[in-house]
Amino acid sequence: MARFCPLFSGSQGNCTYIGGAQGGILIDAGVSAKGIAQALQGIGVQAQEIKGIFVTHEHSDHVAGLRVFASRNHIPVYASEGTAVALERAGKIDARVNLNLMNGAATEAAGMAVTSFPTDHDCADSRGYIICTPDGRRIAVCTDLGHISEAVRDAITGCDLVMLESNHDVMMLQNGPYPYPLKRRILSDCGHLSNACCADELPRLVGAGATRLVLAHLSRENNYPALALACAKASLDLAGVREGIDCLLEAAPQSGGKLMVL
Repeated sequence: MARFCPLFSGSQGNCTYIGGAQGGILIDAGVSAKGIAQALQGIGVQAQEIKGIFVTHEHSDHVAGLRVFASRNHIPVYASEGTAVALERAGKIDARVNLNLMNGAATEAAGMAVTSFPTDHDCADSRGYIICTPDGRRIAVCTDLGHISEAVRDAITGCDLVMLESNHDVMMLQNGPYPYPLKRRILSDCGHLSNACCADELPRLVGAGATRLVLAHLSRENNYPALALACAKASLDLAGVREGIDCLLEAAPQSGGKLMVL
């Protein structure tokens, strides 16, 4: 039995918990160490139970609490080589952090096998993660990508739970207050995934075995949970997928995500 919880999700900070009988791991640590510890306590998990932190990339909303939380609780950190270099150069980690490179092979942490796959984002070397639990369940965490590449599609196909970015509504973004260069960045192939692009992928994921779909990294300024969910449901309905019967669908909140049991 595995437990999954998006503790924080969005531009204000990202941190996802996945755990089981032997402890748990975090994907990213994008809020303060105190905030992470309190969020974990809220789902009945102590910081000492975390056996590894897996970093997607070096942007602050994914690593703001990394150095303090990892060093304070003696938790190993895992990242791609490019991300590790970027973190060191930016001073976001130091010698107190036990940093390990993801080299393509599976990494064991808390009894789970964790592998990474490349994503396209405007950073050094961003990754998504696949977590295989002791009972054979597969969980994908995939955010901060401008488009779904073949590498991403291959990695997340066949997972039982897929957490996929549904960052923005294109019309809201285009007509919103962001400066033009930022809009271009978000809409680019190395930016963030829109509601429509995310929704288009969901029926295929359900057809390949996904029973839980979590929409993640929703923009506070350019999206609404209800809008992202409506777009996703429309895509599933069109494909004949019965939401609530064939799969469960939800949007990760900015904070206070609920614990799911697989």
